[in-house]
Amino acid sequence: MNDSPLQVLTLPTSPYPDQRPGTNGLKKKTHVFQSIKNFLHNFIQCIFSSIDLRDRQGSTMVVGGDGRYFNSTAIQVIVQMAAANGVGRVVIGQKGIMSTPAVSCVIRKIKAIGGIILTASHNPGGPDGDFGIKFNTANGGPAPEAVTNQIFQLSRTIEEFAICPELRVDLGTIGKQSFDLENKFKPFTVEIVDPVESYANSLRNIFDFAVLKELLSADNHIQIRLDAMHGVTGPYVKKILCEELGSPANSAINCVPLENFGGRHPDPNLIYASELVETMKSGQYDFGAVFDGDGDRNMILGKHGFFVNPSDSVAVLAANIFCIPYFQHTGVRGFARSMPTSAALDMVARATKIQLYETPTGWRFFGSLMDAGRLSLCGEESFGTGSDYIREKDGLWAVLAWLSILAVRRQSIDGIFLRHRFDYEEVDLDAAVEMMLDLELMISDRAFIGQVFTVGEKKYQVEAADNFEYGDPVDGTISRNQGLRIIFKGGSRIIFRLSGTDSFRATVGLYFDSYEKDINKLFQDPQVNYDLFLMDTSKIVCFIRSAG
Repeated sequence: MNDSPLQVLTLPTSPYPDQRPGTNGLKKKTHVFQSIKNFLHNFIQCIFSSIDLRDRQGSTMVVGGDGRYFNSTAIQVIVQMAAANGVGRVVIGQKGIMSTPAVSCVIRKIKAIGGIILTASHNPGGPDGDFGIKFNTANGGPAPEAVTNQIFQLSRTIEEFAICPELRVDLGTIGKQSFDLENKFKPFTVEIVDPVESYANSLRNIFDFAVLKELLSADNHIQIRLDAMHGVTGPYVKKILCEELGSPANSAINCVPLENFGGRHPDPNLIYASELVETMKSGQYDFGAVFDGDGDRNMILGKHGFFVNPSDSVAVLAANIFCIPYFQHTGVRGFARSMPTSAALDMVARATKIQLYETPTGWRFFGSLMDAGRLSLCGEESFGTGSDYIREKDGLWAVLAWLSILAVRRQSIDGIFLRHRFDYEEVDLDAAVEMMLDLELMISDRAFIGQVFTVGEKKYQVEAADNFEYGDPVDGTISRNQGLRIIFKGGSRIIFRLSGTDSFRATVGLYFDSYEKDINKLFQDPQVNYDLFLMDTSKIVCFIRSAG
């Protein structure tokens, strides 16, 4: 504890107009947070101000990040402001490291009022990369829209922030640190914790580690390859998969978190994870997985680079859910997927007679259903999968779930539906918005319904088309303009979704989802089956080109 009380200051500031948090918090270029005066301080103050003073007084908050550039500096500021805003205790992962699912886990375990996660998810890091701040509430999940809207409104009128500038925390030493503050009756406490252990304890209660250890033993000859992409998941993979479950040390690569992710783009897909893809094609390994920067996304690969797209992944997990001990004890309350995610999960839900929910993109919608006891397993098209033990998607959980299925079924990865995704990234924002408006106008025309598009011998007839909106069955709120859907008879779909609009550029997600019941075609490479993409939809495709 410090010898004399530390001074708490209230300093003037001015608002910035561009601090609206998205589905994954506030993401900007690193230099924006680092160089623009009080940009970081303003947003952190608005997070604290969104919590009633009576609730945050003496409360506990969790802080962690994916280790990207500026992570440690931002944590020092957050701790200084937490102390000045009445928070009584801050729990931080050692060296400021803690995966997004681990933060959710710790929030729930210690009943914290919430947590701040420093990550830009799967975006690149470094001085020229991206930085982000996400606020998770007491349920462990991303702040609901009402809270993020409140934070944004506060950011537009903020005039001052509270800070204890002399407070300094040792992030490297596990244990408690106490500080006396002026006009505070109780000391402010910072607790540095092992970022892996509490999370690992939860996984031990979900999966049968003895069964997984046997699967990975030399006797079973299953070879796995896991790539952490120099993100936050590395220490978790080493501790849980290698040290505890016995996978060879060389089965895990790129496990040291780096501020710039080793110069890589930490996004688990076939493009940015090409190193693992090429390794898996050799046939040396039976199971492969790669994680994103903050540990909540995953991509699964089978022998010879067999790609399991995320829609198939959640569907296969659902179909084999009782291979996981956790669900044997809790039962299954429901399945859910985001709207752009293919309908493979719907097939499983119908076959098992389990309730299915289709939500907008954003994990907070899943969290609401989980809090209401309606949801057990969920997934989204952007390589996210999770269950109701926490309120975040969880890449390592997905890997252990897949391994549990392999241990029970004793067969290789298979059972894939046809689905395609194309991202048009960094397109002009105004052009992208105009394209979406024009496309919505076209599909809203009554004459569009019933049109037939032909590809070779196949015909696709438009059954419905809309701009997806979601009525939350828990609180009744309506989320509109979530993406354009063109739905064909038989279940095939084309989805257009605009995202990444927090700067002057945007990403247009174009999804092709085709149901195939011919068992002889299930093993075709989904990356080269372009039936829907090749259909005579020149009027649609021209909108995409005009935004490029």
